[in-house]
Amino acid sequence: MRNQYYELTMTLKETDFVEFIADFVANIAGDGLEIGRDHIIVRSENDLSHIEEAVSTLVGTLGGAIDIVYKMEKKENEDWIASYQNSIEPIEAGEFYIYPSWYEAKEGKINIKIDPALAFGSGHHATTFSCLDVIGTNVHKGQRVLDVGCGSGILGLAARKLGAKVELCDTDPISVDSCEQNFALNGVEYDELWEGSANQAQGEYDVVIVNIIADVLKFIVHDLTRATRKDGILILSGILDKKEEQVTQVYKGFELVERKQKDEWVTLVYKKN
Repeated sequence: MRNQYYELTMTLKETDFVEFIADFVANIAGDGLEIGRDHIIVRSENDLSHIEEAVSTLVGTLGGAIDIVYKMEKKENEDWIASYQNSIEPIEAGEFYIYPSWYEAKEGKINIKIDPALAFGSGHHATTFSCLDVIGTNVHKGQRVLDVGCGSGILGLAARKLGAKVELCDTDPISVDSCEQNFALNGVEYDELWEGSANQAQGEYDVVIVNIIADVLKFIVHDLTRATRKDGILILSGILDKKEEQVTQVYKGFELVERKQKDEWVTLVYKKN
């Protein structure tokens, strides 16, 4: 172990975005994150400049709506991984129990083991939480399910635990690797996993799950429409309430059957008629 490590602190004026940025950072960092009310701390034995650059680019694509102050420090090493693990608590979302590998499974629940430092999605963010809730009522045994922008694979894992046949994709190779690891961690198998998006999907699916930002949902509407079979279900999440109307305008060819809101994040469940 090296004697020093890097610590990047990101302080946000808009505290509503802390978990959103933290999930994005976890997707590219591969190291422990500490999340506070108004800040995120990333620690690694490797330089973290690329994290700051990636977050700055993300904020730019969102129109600069999130104000972040960055502070990079080099510190003497300590057991920060243990400190990080101690800060992560399991959660319940619908019938699912999401827990890191250093906790025990819970009897009477559908257990999903996720080590949240690996990639997007540990169940703590409002969008992931709401998606798990609607998956519990819309995914059934034997169905063919596609998880687009799978991140950690948590949503695909939930569908697989319900008995569905699951295919997953993500444009980020780190997420693809993380998803593969988390399926192995849970002792279950996926049908297909690829680096890319829904335009590479083959055939039609009973349920398509997409938990990414509103601007991307608008961009890939035709791919998602093609991938969803007639009378199939399309679950869209990652939508800030102020951008909801932009999404619903693009997907007005579908029938909206359910809407869930947690904090400022909206999840929409559509049926393809």
